[in-house]
Amino acid sequence: MTRIFLSLTLLAVILTACATDAPPAPTIDANAAMTQAFATVNAALTATAQMSAPSETPVPSATPTRSGPPPALPPLYRSGALNPLDVPHAYISDSCQYLKAKWDPSNSAPGTIVMAIMFHSIEGGVQSSSNPMHVGSGDFKRLMKNLHDFGFQAITANQLADFLDTNAKIPARSVILIQDDRHSAENYNDWFRPYWQELGWPVVNAWISFDDSIRTRILQENIALGQEGLVDFQSHGTIHNINMTDASSDEYIRSEFQGSVTDLEQNFGKKPVAIIWPGGGFGIRPVQIAREFGYRIGFTTHPRGPIMFNWIPLADADDPGRPAYVSEGYVNDPRMVLPRYWPSQVLANLDTIRIISQEAAAYAEQSRAVEMEYYDIVCAPTLGPIPAAVP
Repeated sequence: MTRIFLSLTLLAVILTACATDAPPAPTIDANAAMTQAFATVNAALTATAQMSAPSETPVPSATPTRSGPPPALPPLYRSGALNPLDVPHAYISDSCQYLKAKWDPSNSAPGTIVMAIMFHSIEGGVQSSSNPMHVGSGDFKRLMKNLHDFGFQAITANQLADFLDTNAKIPARSVILIQDDRHSAENYNDWFRPYWQELGWPVVNAWISFDDSIRTRILQENIALGQEGLVDFQSHGTIHNINMTDASSDEYIRSEFQGSVTDLEQNFGKKPVAIIWPGGGFGIRPVQIAREFGYRIGFTTHPRGPIMFNWIPLADADDPGRPAYVSEGYVNDPRMVLPRYWPSQVLANLDTIRIISQEAAAYAEQSRAVEMEYYDIVCAPTLGPIPAAVP
C-alpha cells in the first residue's frame, strides 16, 4: 500500500507541474485521474508479482492404455541336443500362473536345470563295472568330481517337487542322486558321506517297505541317516518286485502306495513326495492313484534328458531303436514320469546339459518382452504385477 501511495503522489506532482507551465487546459476531474492512476499502478504491480511468483508443477498426463489383443506367446523351447522322439512337455496349463512363476525374481532363473541320476549298485575295488546298471568305485568318484567341477549341487526330492510345481529357488545346476533299493548304513558312509560332509550333498533313497529280515536288520541305522539329513527316504513301493501298470488291480496299486506312506510316516517321520517306480513300470491309473496319495513326482528308468521348470522331455510314441524305453506322454502328467540317467551316461551328457541350460536361458531372455507384455494385458488385472527384484 505504501508503494501505491507514493506512486499516486508522484503522479499528482507531475500533473501539477504540467498544469503550471502548459497553456490553460480543460478542467480535469481529479477523482477520475486518481482512479485511472490507481488502476495503472495496480496493473503494473500485479504483472510484476506474477513474473516473480514460482510456476506450478505441471500435472502429468495419464499413460495411454495399450489397446488391441495381447501378443501370441512364443512356443516352448526345443533343443537339438535331444533325441528327435524325446519332446519337451509343458505341464502348467494356466499361462498367467506360469509366467508369474517364471519371471518372479525370487524364484529360479530361466535355464535352471536338473539332472536325475540313479544308482543301483556301487562296486568297490574296481574302476569300471561290466554291468551297465552298476558303477565301479573309480567311475563313481570321477562322476561326482565332474558334477562338482561343472557347478552342480545336489538337492532333495522336496526341493525338486517345489521347483517343478512353482519354480521355487534351487541351484542353477542341480542334481538329484537316487540310490535304488534298501542298503545298509555302510553303503552311504562309504560312498555318499564324504560329499555330504564336504559339500552338503544329500542322497535320495528309493526305500522298499516290504517287512522282511533285511528291513529289520537295517531299519534303525537307516532311520538315523534320515534324521541326520544325509539320506532323503522316498517310496520304491511296498512289495516292489511286481510292477505297477494299467493291468494292475486298483487294490494292488493302492497297497503299494499306502504301505510306503505308512512305513515312511511311522519310521522316518515324513510323508513321501516321490515314487521311484519299481522296475520302471507306470501307467495312467498308477499315476492317478499316486496323486490321490499325495505323491508329487515320479521317476522312470528312461534317460531322455534333463529337467527344467515346465519342461520335461518325454516320448509320445515307442521307439523301435530303443525298445526298453516305453513312451510316457500318454499318461498326461509329466511330473510323475521324470527321466533319469544311469551313471554310465552322466559324463557323456554333462556338457550337453550345460548347453541346453544356456540355450534355454537365452531363449527366455529373447521371449521376455513379449511374455511380459502378455502378462501385463491378460494376467496383471487378476494376479497383480510381477514382483520387482529386491536389491
